[in-house]
Amino acid sequence: MKAYGVIMAGGGGTRFWPLSRRELPKQFLNLTGKDILVNETFDRLKHSVAGEDIFVVTNVIHAEKTFTMMNGRIKTNHILAEPAARNTAACIGYAAMEILKKYGDGIMCVVPSDHYIKNEAGYTQVINRAIELAQTQNCLVTIGIKPTFPSTGYGYIRKKEAEGADFSLVEEFVEKPEEEIARRYMADGHYVWNSGMFVWKTSLILQYFKRLLPDIYECLEEIGNAMGTDKEQETLDRVYPYIPKISIDYGIMERADKVIVLDGDFGWSDVGNLDALETLHAGDAKGNVDVGNCVLVDTEETICYAKDKLLVTAYVKDLIVVESTDAILVCPKSKAQEVRKIVEELEKRGRTDYL
Repeated sequence: MKAYGVIMAGGGGTRFWPLSRRELPKQFLNLTGKDILVNETFDRLKHSVAGEDIFVVTNVIHAEKTFTMMNGRIKTNHILAEPAARNTAACIGYAAMEILKKYGDGIMCVVPSDHYIKNEAGYTQVINRAIELAQTQNCLVTIGIKPTFPSTGYGYIRKKEAEGADFSLVEEFVEKPEEEIARRYMADGHYVWNSGMFVWKTSLILQYFKRLLPDIYECLEEIGNAMGTDKEQETLDRVYPYIPKISIDYGIMERADKVIVLDGDFGWSDVGNLDALETLHAGDAKGNVDVGNCVLVDTEETICYAKDKLLVTAYVKDLIVVESTDAILVCPKSKAQEVRKIVEELEKRGRTDYL
């Protein structure tokens, strides 16, 4: 059975402000010094899926930029432009319907556009095994990451070992926990981080939509019936904005009856907020990470990112300092996940020129 890749690239990346903006969301940022995140994702995935069989789902306002920024990697008709942001269930369902109607059944490898993987060979091995299991076991497969610290920013999966198998059965999906509970999960040994990477048959995931999310499936079916006709774009534009907003985790994964999880131990980070720069770049003896034209004086455990100007810190500790072309951010590292509130405040104040 043929394998297809689906890269989800519809997020706004608000926790990466001021680097990430509406016109240049996180997937278009070069944070590692190698390439922009969506290109790194594509190049990594094509070791398991042929490049011509990879799709990118993004917002319609970023479709043209996606094609340009991907620099010939992807065909224009493999960029699926969402008329509205409707969360991951709609995104995945749309891609599944596109593949099934136009190319036939196959194995879908669904990955976010903004992950960092240190060990790409290990990643490829796990994805290839997931493809095999999705076909032979006819089940939903997800990738779980072995926790390296008691994260309160990730969801968790409780797993149960399957006797004589190299995979586990999913017992429960758990939302982001408090730190004390996260520490218990680590000590327990049966919990892994929910990476948001999924592999399954296209036909199977659509069956789950029909059974568990019938209102969404009805919309997808209407869109699918118009595919390949002169009514396709009109139907997509009319129906898609009314698809109920729900994540694939809430809508299907937490309710599905046969989900298996493969352990992924390949140096994974979801690059969720600015403190992920500590994962992407080596630090100095004092625990600092600096990118760009930075000078750090008596500075400890601080992240500095300079885009255009000289950035100097002195006698500070545990900060994130980011300089972009038109804005500067200074915040405690412990508040990295709260940067999105700055975007909300700027919008409230009508400062949309900085968004």
